[in-house]
Amino acid sequence: MKEELMEQIDEKWKESFVQLVDTVERHIPEGFEQVSQYGGIGFVVPLTTYAQGYHCTPNTPLPFISIVAQKRHLALYHMGVYADPELLTWFQEEYAKIMPTKLNMGKSCIRFTNPNKIPYSLIGELASKMTPEQWINLYEGERNKLLS
Repeated sequence: MKEELMEQIDEKWKESFVQLVDTVERHIPEGFEQVSQYGGIGFVVPLTTYAQGYHCTPNTPLPFISIVAQKRHLALYHMGVYADPELLTWFQEEYAKIMPTKLNMGKSCIRFTNPNKIPYSLIGELASKMTPEQWINLYEGERNKLLS
């Protein structure tokens, strides 16, 4: 991780941020690439694998997971849970089984407001559930729905 990124992260979140990045890095399927992105760490499908890249920002790799330390929370953006209702349901159900707190989540953003209450094993399992090829297929299917 870039030193300048770590300098920007509030001390309260540093250890959890590093552990979250390490968890995703250990579990994410081969073929994703780790990059500095959106003020945090991202895991993307590189342009060498998917030359079309991200439609919102041409010539950039297709984003999949991003981890960003915000002022009041750690945010894990997982585009797969946004695009795949089955994966979202699985994650919500599994989270409820192991966590005493309510899931704090937007469309693709999972927010952790307590650095001591992050379900790293569940995040690792979530990161492992989709290959780059599966993400590309899902992404293209969703994008085509929007364009038609």
